[in-house]
Amino acid sequence: MAVALTMAQMKVAVLRHAFHGRRAQTAGTGAALGALFAAGTIYLAFVDPDLLAAGYAVWLLGWMLGPVFMGGGDETLRPEYFSLLGLPPRRLAAGLLVAAFVGVAPLVSLTALLGLLVVGVRLGVANAVVAVPAMALQLAVFVLLSKVSVAVIGLALRSRLGAIASGVLNGAILAALGQIWVFFVAFGQTGVPAAVWYLPSGWGLLAVQGDWWALAALAVLVVLLLGAWAALLGRRAGATRTSARGRRPMTAATVNGAIVAKELRTWSRDLVRNHQLTFALSYGVCFAASPLILGWDGMLPYAGPIFVVMAAAMASNVYGTDGTALWLTLMTPGVSDVRGRQLAWLSAQAPVAIVLTVVFTAITGGPWPLMLALLSALLGGAAGLVPLISVFALVPGTDPHRRAGNPLRTSEDDGGLTGLAYLMLVLVIVTGVPAAFVAVRYGWAGVAVGVLTGVLCYWGFGLLAERRLCSHGPELLDVMRTGRKPETTVKFRLDQLSKTQKSIVWWCFGFGAIPLVPQGIIATVFVANDMLRHSWFLATYMPPGLRYPVAAAFILLGLAMYGTGLWFVRPRPSGEGAAA
Repeated sequence: MAVALTMAQMKVAVLRHAFHGRRAQTAGTGAALGALFAAGTIYLAFVDPDLLAAGYAVWLLGWMLGPVFMGGGDETLRPEYFSLLGLPPRRLAAGLLVAAFVGVAPLVSLTALLGLLVVGVRLGVANAVVAVPAMALQLAVFVLLSKVSVAVIGLALRSRLGAIASGVLNGAILAALGQIWVFFVAFGQTGVPAAVWYLPSGWGLLAVQGDWWALAALAVLVVLLLGAWAALLGRRAGATRTSARGRRPMTAATVNGAIVAKELRTWSRDLVRNHQLTFALSYGVCFAASPLILGWDGMLPYAGPIFVVMAAAMASNVYGTDGTALWLTLMTPGVSDVRGRQLAWLSAQAPVAIVLTVVFTAITGGPWPLMLALLSALLGGAAGLVPLISVFALVPGTDPHRRAGNPLRTSEDDGGLTGLAYLMLVLVIVTGVPAAFVAVRYGWAGVAVGVLTGVLCYWGFGLLAERRLCSHGPELLDVMRTGRKPETTVKFRLDQLSKTQKSIVWWCFGFGAIPLVPQGIIATVFVANDMLRHSWFLATYMPPGLRYPVAAAFILLGLAMYGTGLWFVRPRPSGEGAAA
């Protein structure tokens, strides 16, 4: 108990000194959104217990999958910090578990679990009494399942087969969640599936409603998960293994050729990149193939474009992921490796995207103009945006040879990485909009537009990234080495905005994707293929004359939200900021 309390105090001290600047703003925004979702979950307790059970299933999935896709979760206190103390694995796991309850995410989840108390109070005094330990045990299950999931994936990333297998599995799970409506329709499920009651997330609710065995089951599950986590912590100390097979020497006649060879070698050796590539591939294929369950193959050709978008999001911090290796480039004045990285990224991703698009479009018989236009535009846009976003919004990363026992953690700023990935998703999709619009309206002319916009994005964005790298290379290296952003003559206005303006910015950037992508772009695709009255896509429920206008209005709303956010944070000279 003393060890656990000491670790909890350490966690409190670290968080007290860590939350400042942008990290504090990110944490505050996350807490506000979490509180909003928690309030919605508590509201479900007054509406329908079935909906509350489904809500807790979503919280469970968030705890399990969120850390896998957001840099390995909260590791303010790492097991490696205590390796020299000689603590038994189970005692170390218990101490880290107590410390894990200190933070914003556990507090928000505990607030959401107040729905159990609401249900208990409505049923009777005994049920309300049971709700208190049920809340604590349910939260412990959430936290421990999260820790075990991250630990299992971390171990998988120590071998090539494990990295590929975990990438395929995670991509399939996330795609299935994104297309959950398909499974509901396929199985004739119009309400909440009964299975959610028997997931671990529903055991607390069962206990409150009188099934006392569920409370004992939660306690047993906590003990089992704690033991599993302790065993996984014992195996975490080993370093990530790399292939020891002999490799042919890299030969190149040009500087860009050497960079391409180095990058391709990295793509083949770095297990984190292996995981990211297979995750993007699995997500694209599974997301597009899910409607086949309903006998509709209209989304199958989009597997290639979806793969490109997701692969670009995974590589949005490519310079930060490489860590301080940038000094190798800076040692040759006037030389930039941007073009080489662009060619290498295309060499690794384009063949897969082309094969997916051509094969699946041939299977469905079209639409060829739209698919070829989208593929051309997205490949060029992604290849240009990957280095551009990385050098302009770099998130300091951990050098690959210094990664801890959790290979998923490539940076200390999980919020920055997540925001960068979402930004990349939106920007890459935007680069394909002109070509898609022309292809839908004028057919094969869209392919020419796609090639043109792809080439322009590849060349123009690459040129901007190259100039930025040449002019600010030493500053970027210092950021990666120290993790601190330098003072510059140009400042973004975010730090100078009022609280109301900051809230507007975070809401615009955080929720702009909802009207733009699902309610706008995806709804347009559904309407074009006569997929009507589906899930939450509003345009599919409109009368024929309003379907396309409603979808277009959502697209404009999403673009307007992002435009508003960018307008607020647009850069301006520091002198202007001082004058203001």
